[in-house]
Amino acid sequence: MLRKLISTPGRLALGTALASLLVLSSCDQQDTRLERARDLAEATMDQLSGRTIVEPDAPKPLEAADVMDRAIAGTLRNDMNFETASASPMFAVGSIIAKPRDIPPAEAMAVVEDDEVFLEDPEAFDEFSDDPVEAESAPAAESDATAPITSAPAPSRSLSVQPARVMPKVKLDPKAREKTLQEIDKASRQLEQTAAKEPSPTARTRSLNPRSLESAPVQEKVAARKLARRSVISRDAITAQRDANSVMLDTLSKYGMGGEVALSREGQMVIQIGEDGGSPTRFTPAGSPRNTMQNFLAVDAKLECPDNPDMVTVQSSPVLATECIVKDLKASGQFEYVEKDYIFENQFARKPRPDTPATGTDVTPDVITDTTITPNDPLWELQWHFQNNGTGEGESVGGSSFQEFWTRQGTDGSADVVVAVVDTGLQLEHPDIKDSPNIAPGWDMVSDPRMGNDGDGRDGDPNDPGDLCDPSVPFAEDTFHGTHVAGTIGAAATNNASGVAGGAWNVKIVPVRALGKCGGRLSDINDAIRWAGGLIPAEDEEGNEIWNDNPADVVNLSIGLFEYCPASLQDAIDSVTERGVLVVSAAGNARVATQYYAPGGCANVITVAAGDARGHIAPYSNFGPEVDLLAPGGDLTRDDNGDGRPDGVLSTKAATNCYDPVTGEAVEDCFYAFEQGTSMAAPHVSAALALLKARDPDATPEELKATLLAASSPRSAMQCSGSCALYPGTTPIEGSSDMCTRPCGQGLLDLAMVPERPTGGGGD
Repeated sequence: MLRKLISTPGRLALGTALASLLVLSSCDQQDTRLERARDLAEATMDQLSGRTIVEPDAPKPLEAADVMDRAIAGTLRNDMNFETASASPMFAVGSIIAKPRDIPPAEAMAVVEDDEVFLEDPEAFDEFSDDPVEAESAPAAESDATAPITSAPAPSRSLSVQPARVMPKVKLDPKAREKTLQEIDKASRQLEQTAAKEPSPTARTRSLNPRSLESAPVQEKVAARKLARRSVISRDAITAQRDANSVMLDTLSKYGMGGEVALSREGQMVIQIGEDGGSPTRFTPAGSPRNTMQNFLAVDAKLECPDNPDMVTVQSSPVLATECIVKDLKASGQFEYVEKDYIFENQFARKPRPDTPATGTDVTPDVITDTTITPNDPLWELQWHFQNNGTGEGESVGGSSFQEFWTRQGTDGSADVVVAVVDTGLQLEHPDIKDSPNIAPGWDMVSDPRMGNDGDGRDGDPNDPGDLCDPSVPFAEDTFHGTHVAGTIGAAATNNASGVAGGAWNVKIVPVRALGKCGGRLSDINDAIRWAGGLIPAEDEEGNEIWNDNPADVVNLSIGLFEYCPASLQDAIDSVTERGVLVVSAAGNARVATQYYAPGGCANVITVAAGDARGHIAPYSNFGPEVDLLAPGGDLTRDDNGDGRPDGVLSTKAATNCYDPVTGEAVEDCFYAFEQGTSMAAPHVSAALALLKARDPDATPEELKATLLAASSPRSAMQCSGSCALYPGTTPIEGSSDMCTRPCGQGLLDLAMVPERPTGGGGD
């Protein structure tokens, strides 16, 4: 039957905006440029007018499902303000990240050259011989293109525990200088002893070619993969950190302050100022909306330390103390970089606000009668973002053609492909996730219990307990952001007649919690990226090393900071990408050039802007030459497919103020929600890379990225445009002087553009 559309066109309501953006004469005025960008983001807040909510009769799969398997949150909104990211970022008071100069890039326990993995010696496998995770299933057989796709067996949830080799922490006490120097030497000797026990990265006595591993024992395959990632403790890093600790001690002595320094394998150090590890409870940041809740965070007001600061003045202001110590450490010439521990935010693009849904009306549903692979999840019909790109029945002009890929390529993914989601964690008891075979052991990297919201610091539980920052803010709520992101990639059990489908039905998801209450520390995110990539271990309660038994092929970063890419974050990204990890980042929701944003503006990431159901760049999305690709991010104020529901991205997460999409009746709580943001766009690309890796397991990261970018539908200037009044400084489109271009990458993600694999018989 033909689709019957219900359409009440909405339009963009233009508000007052800046008339122009001053052009700076000098390219090196980065701080000024960044401040102008922040001013612009705040000045161009606009409203988008939506449509009247119209609920059509639901398709039959919805009608057959239990209410709790289909109830959703999120309705069309005609008075919604898009919330840009914080124009003034925050940082953790008294927490500083630094790396000494002249430390060579960290080496791995195995070397990869010319498609060969060189292991250190045959005994290297012994470390994994008793690892319960080693008994992984062989790669799943490819499914027939017309047959139902089944899920892979669930992997073991257990973690291997290695002997204690954790990185030491050193107390810096200016009042006991000699004792502190002895502690520094002791920590250095401890690192040297640990380094002596590790394999030498230059001794290559055994090689395993990945293409020859098909007949090798599964245990050797897994061991090779793990060892090829792990960083050995650098002896250069040991020496450099020892010397840097002495400089830090001298700096703290200048201000009569103590602290604690955590050492690392690759040289990145985190120093916490203060007797209790950088927790100055006396400080309350003036004007901060979070000052009633989080007095250990501060707005980065670019406070400058005076040339000759008074010790008493510095001691009375932890924020000034942080700035002064950063300044002095930079001036010492000892460090490659020194920076504050910035706080990153998730990239939802909305202010949480309850809505009352309307009831259903009599509308003829779509009927799809083709032979394409279609999951039986009841909410699939509402996931326009996965549908084939087009204007026909069951298609969307903003869709990314996942359904076409499943059908033509004959694969829904592979349990051998790993995607790590560095985010707020995962709701492990979510009904569509708790029995999913796609969840692998993760880790909680939130170090500060005040931000953790779970009563402790880092541990092996990546469950998301909620991230509500300030309950006094109207309509504030826990976002369960990581669950929504992971659900889009494939954390939810797909084709199980419940809830939603994921982009990769068969994939291994490693949840790494790095964001908690009020965001996530840069230092935690850096460690989360490295742990996800298999480079460094975490630490359990007994002080044992816990390595990621499933090193990521792809790391998803749906996070953001309105700041140039921090040096330590770039360092962490470079570390994992050099070992073959693909890093996917949200472009950000500040509606500015992505160069002002991190990690979207960092190097060596695949940066993803957000598109709506028309395939146009979304009004909240960042843009610019740093963007690689446009992918579905949603727009809750539009209904371009005419189904009476918002064009948001539908995925997993616990929500309130829900409704039954069949009857329109209110439901108090549910487990699925429409959301929007570049946070939603990035996981579509991560899922696409997981499918491409499953399709071509021997492909290099460079080859996978090239295939991904080629799998895109070019966008016209108008599809990547916005009102010039709202985006000052952008380039007017010829023939349409009121519209300005906003570069949005290679094009819209469209997996139908991926060519079919050659067959053994010489087919296409």
